[in-house]
Amino acid sequence: MLIIEHLISKALIPEKMLKSFIPVSPDSHFPIQNLPYGAYRTGNGEIHLCSAIGDHIIDLFVLDEEGFFDGPELKDQFVFQDSTLNYFMSLGKSAWMEARQTLQHVLSEETPTLRDDELLRGRAIKKQEEVELTMPVQIGDYTDFYSSEQHARNIGSMFRDPENALLPNWKYLPVGYHGRASSIVLSGTKLHRPKGQTIPDDSNQPIFGPSKNLDFELEVGFFTGPGNVLGEPIPVDDANDHIFGLVLVNDWSARDIQKWEYQPLGPFLAKNWATSISPWIVTTEALQPFKIDCPSQNPKPLPYLHQKRRTTFDIQLEVLLKTERSEAVHKICTSNFKHLYWTMAQQIAHHTITGCNIQPGDLYGSGTISGSTEDSYGSMLELAWKGTKPLKLPSGEKRTFLEDGDEVIMTGFAQGDGFRVGFGEVKGKILPPLK
Repeated sequence: MLIIEHLISKALIPEKMLKSFIPVSPDSHFPIQNLPYGAYRTGNGEIHLCSAIGDHIIDLFVLDEEGFFDGPELKDQFVFQDSTLNYFMSLGKSAWMEARQTLQHVLSEETPTLRDDELLRGRAIKKQEEVELTMPVQIGDYTDFYSSEQHARNIGSMFRDPENALLPNWKYLPVGYHGRASSIVLSGTKLHRPKGQTIPDDSNQPIFGPSKNLDFELEVGFFTGPGNVLGEPIPVDDANDHIFGLVLVNDWSARDIQKWEYQPLGPFLAKNWATSISPWIVTTEALQPFKIDCPSQNPKPLPYLHQKRRTTFDIQLEVLLKTERSEAVHKICTSNFKHLYWTMAQQIAHHTITGCNIQPGDLYGSGTISGSTEDSYGSMLELAWKGTKPLKLPSGEKRTFLEDGDEVIMTGFAQGDGFRVGFGEVKGKILPPLK
């Protein structure tokens, strides 16, 4: 079987030394060490699941149809003949690892099966630029957290007391809210400026109209796999087994709408109009070489949130802005996933401690990821400090919030020795409000 062959070969060749027969440049986000999951629309309109290698995609439907996934976990499952990843996600870590090992073996420069079959290559391998990527998951529920301490301190300093920026509960639990799954869109989707109620600074009566304080939020999200039965919490030290993979997230925000509506129940219309995600889901297995320990938490978390070992991933993140006035793309933020105070495992443990059931394909956002320096703040609200320090672009333009025609591009990758494991990008352009 292919999987057995690969296990033997992998014992001889460390994963970081693997090379694909498909050329991959050192700065590509998609080497054989990555192999993220996505979906694309075929020429006849069908949706096929796929993976990425260099500048190409691998059609997993074709490989599954040809019997490549023949290991004990996936044999006769035909998981990649679905149009979404949900069923595959439900199978758990053993199935995920088997599929990854199979793909690495099939794409290895040492394996002739696909490499030397011209007809099969023509069916299974396509250039990324020539296909339309689509949403690879049927997203059932969406929860967004608020897990960056620096971001929380910045917001608290702006709107409350800088000396008591964090609310009393912040270091005791991962704060979060339930978002809107139906308005999660794929990278490249253009979005109209939302309308809603806002409160002018010189009035105690709201007005209705387009948001004037439109913002982005730099986040990383994760999709869950097997999940739990209603009523049965997921222990914090078991939670990582339920995390299938990560995506880039731009949780667009209408700050002026949010200011008026958020008390007492939190975000609503300010957030529900759109959340953009990257098309490729990077598995936690691909990110293992970039796992790092987290600093200790103070105060010590309550027992259900206390991990034997707290870890995260060293993922470099960037935000770029392209305006209608300039063809250039301006980098406006550089941050890192490691800046989060609460881990993904703690987020899951807290989310399910009531017995809440999570399911395959649910999405969880990290909340805005801000570092300690001004150029690492993950939102325009922070970069321009509530509009008091307009962001100056090389083109001579200034921004306090996003304007119509602005395109926000986020990207991220983990850097290895001679290769990088990346997410590609998530981008979205703001259009004028609908009349």
